[in-house]
Amino acid sequence: MLGHRFRKYTPKEQQPNADFQRLLSIFLQLLTLTSGDVAQALDLMSRLDKQYGFTSDNYGMGDFIEDLKSKGYIQENPVNGNITLTPKMEIAIRRSALEEIFGKLKKTRTGNHQTTFSGIGDELGVDRREFQFGDDLDKISLTDSIRNAHINHGIQDFQLFENDLEIIETESKAQTSTVLMIDISHSMILYGEDRITPAKKVAMALAELITTKYPKDTLDIIVFGNDAWQIQIKDLPYLEAGPYHTNTVAGLELAMDILRRRKNPNKQIFMITDGKPTCLKIGLKYYKNSFGIDRKILKKTLTLAAQCRKLKIPITTFMIASDPYLREFVREFTAVNNGKAYYSNLKELGNFIFEDFQRNKRKRL
Repeated sequence: MLGHRFRKYTPKEQQPNADFQRLLSIFLQLLTLTSGDVAQALDLMSRLDKQYGFTSDNYGMGDFIEDLKSKGYIQENPVNGNITLTPKMEIAIRRSALEEIFGKLKKTRTGNHQTTFSGIGDELGVDRREFQFGDDLDKISLTDSIRNAHINHGIQDFQLFENDLEIIETESKAQTSTVLMIDISHSMILYGEDRITPAKKVAMALAELITTKYPKDTLDIIVFGNDAWQIQIKDLPYLEAGPYHTNTVAGLELAMDILRRRKNPNKQIFMITDGKPTCLKIGLKYYKNSFGIDRKILKKTLTLAAQCRKLKIPITTFMIASDPYLREFVREFTAVNNGKAYYSNLKELGNFIFEDFQRNKRKRL
């Protein structure tokens, strides 16, 4: 019989694990929004459940919380009852950010960016050449060298000379040291727009990308407000904007100090900010001016941009604001450094950073 037969569709009953994974994806987003506050995230989730009903009679919020504990995502302090994240959950948040912003990427064993250059490097290639004085002995191809000895001198009386030896060519791999600067000044949460959450999502995604796909690269993360300080990758979910001004100078000085200690020649700075520099530390005192662009602060900021240019450290600025006078500052800053600038909205921020990070891999060691 030709044609199609239609019957009533009966969906398959979801398994408890499927319910858990679905709720976990929502919970991860709320944890990022609440800067790792588990109690606040669970409270928001219960309110959303009441409004939209994404739990069921078979699997409720209580079941979800118990699974979070049993699976090792959260832990409860037996003394005061406080619930905190475990390292497993911190990794899950970073992986969630990676998939959301950069898409699903497969982990590679070497995790390096290939270049078109051969010669001195650390990865064995397929090409062979004659031995030269000074070559490392561990690069000698024993099989090829013994074959050459048999061909050149016969197999009856084995002899191996220098001209029999063959060296395995090594391939050069590009490595990059990146410092990511995140503005945590008060303006990152002003005017009804949450800019700090997308910024730390991008930071978590970039951190997970580098540690899984490019493990020989380095990523250091700096936050800057009135001062600048370095944070660890595990601290990113808890990052919050504070009652700070914007001391871009302090952030650049710390970034340059970190990169100065990195030995590989490919270095770069990514800076995510939504405003102009408004603060400068002189001795023990803070010099602040939030009105317009202060010439004193601007001069010091541009001086550091020029120093980075001399050190061949490009600065890529991601400005998540559209004010014309702020764009003028970014244009001047970028011209002095010979870097790049993106006037990004919050949705495009991750794609811009990923593309720029990939593009910088083409440099030769």
